Amino acid sequence: MRKNLKNFGLVAVGVAAGALATLQISASAQQAALSPLPLDQLRLFAEVFGQIKHEYVEPVDDKKLLTTAIKGMASSLDPHSSYLDKTDYEELQEQTKGRFAGLGIEISSEDGLIKVISPIEDTPAFRAGIRPGDLITRINDKPVRGMTLDKAVKQMRGEPGTKVTLTIFRKSDDRTFPLTVTRAVIRVQSVKMKVPEAGYGYIRITSFQERTVPDLAAKLQDLARQQPNLKGLVLDLRNNGGGLLQSAVGVAGAFLPDNAVVVSTNGQIADAKQTFRDTYDNYRLPSFDSDPLKNVPEIFKKVPTVVLTNAYSASASEIVAGALQDHYRALIVGKTTFGKGSVQTVRPMTADTALRLTTAYYYTPSGKSIQNQGVRPDVPVDQYADGDPDDALVTREVDYSNHLANTQDPDEEQEQREADRLEQLRILEEQNDKKTPEQRRKDRERKPVEFGSSDDFMLQQALNKLEGKAVVESKSYSERKLAQNKPGRSASAPIVTPPALPATPDSTPASGAPPASAPTAQQSK
Repeated sequence: MRKNLKNFGLVAVGVAAGALATLQISASAQQAALSPLPLDQLRLFAEVFGQIKHEYVEPVDDKKLLTTAIKGMASSLDPHSSYLDKTDYEELQEQTKGRFAGLGIEISSEDGLIKVISPIEDTPAFRAGIRPGDLITRINDKPVRGMTLDKAVKQMRGEPGTKVTLTIFRKSDDRTFPLTVTRAVIRVQSVKMKVPEAGYGYIRITSFQERTVPDLAAKLQDLARQQPNLKGLVLDLRNNGGGLLQSAVGVAGAFLPDNAVVVSTNGQIADAKQTFRDTYDNYRLPSFDSDPLKNVPEIFKKVPTVVLTNAYSASASEIVAGALQDHYRALIVGKTTFGKGSVQTVRPMTADTALRLTTAYYYTPSGKSIQNQGVRPDVPVDQYADGDPDDALVTREVDYSNHLANTQDPDEEQEQREADRLEQLRILEEQNDKKTPEQRRKDRERKPVEFGSSDDFMLQQALNKLEGKAVVESKSYSERKLAQNKPGRSASAPIVTPPALPATPDSTPASGAPPASAPTAQQSK
């Protein structure tokens, strides 16, 4: 099993100036049986290549042309597959270690522009006021429309201390403005802890990195010392775009019963058909000297827990939220997550290049795929007390034109969700038409919430839930609709109940074969 895990180390998102993705790092490329190559299409490719070389207005470098063709072939498959050249590959490796040079934003592409998924806390982008959902239209006065994501990343990267000017279009304000940000070395502290009030703990995980599980263990031990009579815990995964799967398994394991199923994966190749339980072998990383969770107090496997999510909680965040929800170990409070339920394998192609390829779907412990759907909250709650007016403008996985389908989701359900979203857009338009100039000004000047602060409305509702007080639920049409249609327990159910799942998932993913059986102690070396 250790060998399999070495070849199946999963990463759930590219951070900083990288694109949202679920990745899996592989030590070596495994050659699958290939069907005969399409000779006619290969001849056509050769003819087009020759025509470009012979007739293009200026000479084209062979390596550049072929690399671009490979990148186009990979990126056309889905939003998360791509070819990583030397620079891209180095950046990916830096990101998983939590240290890199740049601005500190997670990005993706949208309608030819660069969309901010999330600014990383305590980075230049965060301090400059960049918000989730912002669209970057120009970088240093160069238009980004038509620019590849890789090229945009390179434009924003640079030496620490140098400046870059971004032109931002903010949908919620309907305005465009320039913003100058000073580049810096980004060192991401992925786990933060505080005591919002006596008897209650707050843990925020910003991304899943190599040090996340040891850092979480240290924070939980510190929290137990500070609050020996702990009554409840809030685990905050908002704006967490993901990270290493091993780290996600370990984080879930800190709160789940021993040997509990966290996630299963299923794809064409054998390594893609696995079930991951919260055992040390499944979250061990090369930098660990011993099991970082061995000294975590048992109280954290029992204490009432709420998990906070929003539309920017993706990949590894969704794995953790889905596992704790399926095991009835926590209530999910907040918004429906991003909906990225696929796994990308990073296969080294040469010494300094790699192919990032979607190879599997992942499934929550009950066997559910969240692709395009996300993890739905048990208690839908807005980020602001007066609601989140730009909910309908948030981009999720399902909004990408080449997203993968959810094989468990009938077409009519997808059509219904689209109809619900159109209805929400209609309501939003009506509300905007009725706003006074003063209300519009206040909307523009509203500052992003500081997660974990006393002004964090969603956190306050989570604490209310833990304390048995009334909770102000979401004003969002779509979130209320999703909550009404959500199978399973209601928002009034207890936060902690006996596990409702079998030891191994008995459901069969719609993509074909059932999840692989869990590893045994004899298999783990």
